[in-house]
Amino acid sequence: MSSPTLSPDLTRAGGEVGYALNRTLVITSRVLRQLSHDRRFLALSLVGPIVIVFFLKLFFDSLEGPGLVVSRYIVPVGAFIVHFLTYILCSLALVRERTSQTLARMFVNGFRRTEIILGYLLAYTLLATLQSLIVLVELAFFFNLNYSFGTQASIYLIIWLLAVISIALGIFLSNFARNEGQMLPTIPLIILPSVFLSGMLIAVDKLPEWVQWISRLTPLFYANNVIQKLIKPTGNIGDDWGSFIGLLVYGLIIMLLASLTLQERE
Repeated sequence: MSSPTLSPDLTRAGGEVGYALNRTLVITSRVLRQLSHDRRFLALSLVGPIVIVFFLKLFFDSLEGPGLVVSRYIVPVGAFIVHFLTYILCSLALVRERTSQTLARMFVNGFRRTEIILGYLLAYTLLATLQSLIVLVELAFFFNLNYSFGTQASIYLIIWLLAVISIALGIFLSNFARNEGQMLPTIPLIILPSVFLSGMLIAVDKLPEWVQWISRLTPLFYANNVIQKLIKPTGNIGDDWGSFIGLLVYGLIIMLLASLTLQERE
């Protein structure tokens, strides 16, 4: 009996996927090499969270008192720190790539939009993975978070997903900036509303109804919802599947928009 063979169309499709993946990894490798030579960027990315969490500890120590449930704020604020740093650092780095004509040269060399977006996303995701781990470990050390391993892993997953989405959001919005000066105003416009509308400081259902709808435009809203369920004594990630799926869908939409709006030339 002859062994089954793939149709020419399937073989060709598989070859194209493999070719695109190889080109994506080429971009990822190039970005990682560039990051390894940018020591200031790496220092800000990895030392920044350590310093911020340390001052967070000092801040909450001064607020300790009856009626204050510190655990309600610690992990969400940690997630916000990762969201804040990954968005700022990665968006500015992407604008720098644009002004240095690096992206233009990639298009000249035949790279596609999706390959470029995924290449950058994979490279910065490795950095975001370390950031998320640093923040969670430091929070556990300073605030004696005694969650189970499963809960810690679930919290890390949410923070990591938020970091990846923040990178994609930075890539998307950097597509509309010609220089770093044009990118800077987006930082308060994106970051500050995400704090006020996420439910981290005040429950979203206490806000006006039209504001509640706007809150769903920020990824921190979905991340905070899941985290608030996880930090409960018997909480697990399945307690709010809607927010978890919402976080995933939000990320996919942002990555799609980033790919569609990436321009070949200014």
